[in-house]
Amino acid sequence: MNSEVEKDKKYDEEQIQVLEGIEAVRKRPGMYIGSTSVRGLHHLVYEILDNSIDEALAGFCDKIKVIIHKDNSVTNIDNGRGIPVGIHPKMGIPTLEVVHTTLHSGGKFGGSGYKVSGGLHGVGAAVVNALSEWMVVEVMRDGKRYRQRYERGKAVTGIEIVGEADSTGTITTFKPDPEIFEVVEFDYEMLLKRFREIAFLNKGLTIQFIDERGDEVKENILHYEGGIISFVKYINQNKDVIHDDIIYLEGQKENMEIEIAFQYTDSFNENIFSYANNIPTTEGGTHVTGFKAAITKVINDYARKINMLKDNDKNLSGEDVREGITAIINMKLTDPQFEGQTKTKLGNADVRQFVENLVTEKLQYILEENPKTARIIVEKSLASYRAREAARKARELTKRKSAMENFSLPGKLADCQEKDPRLCELFIVEGDSAGGSAKMGRDRRYQAILPLWGKMLNVEKSRADKVYGNDKLTPIITALGAGFGDDMDLSKLRYHKVIIMADADVDGHHIRTLLLTFFYRYMRPLIENGHVYIALPPLYKVSKGKEEYYVYNDNELEKLLKEKGWKRGEGSLIIQRFKGLGEMNPEQLWETTMDPKTRKMLKVDLNNPVEAEEIFTILMGEKVEPRKEFIHQYAKKVNNLDV
Repeated sequence: MNSEVEKDKKYDEEQIQVLEGIEAVRKRPGMYIGSTSVRGLHHLVYEILDNSIDEALAGFCDKIKVIIHKDNSVTNIDNGRGIPVGIHPKMGIPTLEVVHTTLHSGGKFGGSGYKVSGGLHGVGAAVVNALSEWMVVEVMRDGKRYRQRYERGKAVTGIEIVGEADSTGTITTFKPDPEIFEVVEFDYEMLLKRFREIAFLNKGLTIQFIDERGDEVKENILHYEGGIISFVKYINQNKDVIHDDIIYLEGQKENMEIEIAFQYTDSFNENIFSYANNIPTTEGGTHVTGFKAAITKVINDYARKINMLKDNDKNLSGEDVREGITAIINMKLTDPQFEGQTKTKLGNADVRQFVENLVTEKLQYILEENPKTARIIVEKSLASYRAREAARKARELTKRKSAMENFSLPGKLADCQEKDPRLCELFIVEGDSAGGSAKMGRDRRYQAILPLWGKMLNVEKSRADKVYGNDKLTPIITALGAGFGDDMDLSKLRYHKVIIMADADVDGHHIRTLLLTFFYRYMRPLIENGHVYIALPPLYKVSKGKEEYYVYNDNELEKLLKEKGWKRGEGSLIIQRFKGLGEMNPEQLWETTMDPKTRKMLKVDLNNPVEAEEIFTILMGEKVEPRKEFIHQYAKKVNNLDV
């Protein structure tokens, strides 16, 4: 056997690398910030901001300023106590340096520095420092202004006194390291949405956000005295609410406190956004379970008390009681325990009973004191119950029909040969002609094709009973095999890649949006578990002589022509614009859009549930005016639009 191969297979003490501190972070940045893409880049800002928020939670900070500078460096300024600068008793170096160069250091580990903290791991400042080209930290405390500079995680100066200070606080400026990150340009809107969320969750806190990069400086001041009441109002601004008052509950016990705000709209969807120490708990947890159990019990008891539910009536389900609700659950606790695949589920067992008892006691009182609102909520829940019963009957009818047909798959589905769902892909294709090309061009071993035709239902405006019986959506539900709504079971999913393949024009965008709305509202686990993709077909084929190129938008086309020195109108230059997928022959469709080696696809994920809710409501909801405003705001950013 080859000695080089032997050497590669060797596994002993020499192969075990011990990475300590900063070196470990730079070697494996994804372990600490998730990725080195756009999401990881923005995570740096959140880590530093979290330290300022911890000061706010402790009651020592009420103003934070974040500035993006022209070179994409970022400054975070707070008026907290200022990071200690004296010599650390154990480490023997200044505490400021310990915080910025040592992992798992900080005031969050058992000491009395913070009762409640948002930063989970105590690695924030040190990780940001490690992944920055440079960082400068200034501290105001004890009447003096201190400064220390770091480069790629290591201190390059000692702590210098650079002046007097008549206030306290910390100023951190850092520049992300281009050696680490694929992208080093911050997205203003992405940061603004997170800052707004934090301002809502911390009543009385002011976050000033400034972007110096454009021709004009952008500035937003985020301050909400109403806290999460303002948050509910903000989420519902483009919805029709069915009662004016926002119900607000709060309480505390020993090491935990909770506040909950909610209001009902005329929509058919449930929107509960939960947080623990400002961290979005997108998978829910014990605080959400406690709230759901209590609200179901209280509304059923009240409905029976006022005789809207009779003795022989079934209880309203949790699903009925929560239809149309917009709720914010804001939990603060000393020792949060997170679980779930992405560590976004609160697991503290004692939280459930605390929340359940508090909501039961306080909501009973509020409903008694506000009989008009209480009756509206009960009527909404009863309407949901009746629709759910109709949906159940429609579902049973469909199941019986399927059983009679021996669970036959949709007639237009061209299935694949592979039976392992992990290897299977389903292309949902708009139109029969594109479906024909896709069926001929695919790799039938693992690629299935389901053509759609006709106008699709906008589920944003429809209840579940209408969705289940819809002849455009039923083939998708049947083909996927995992059910939908509360009955969904991903273990039965027949394809682990569900790819929306529509034309690159306005109609195609509309089809995509309708399908994404359906998946978001009724099959959300598909998105949450990374099964949904959007195919990106090319817009042009450019050929000259034997050279051929596919390009995906107008910018790419201009770039290609410039690079090649080709000019429009040259006799041998052919620019073919694809009006639809059906214009491509099977070989072209395979090569450009379906072949895993050459295709481009977008993976659909759910980074910010609040933002997703806002966009789906604007684009697909009943109100026209917010949609007009959205189009006016983003029209300038559109690259391609067929009219």
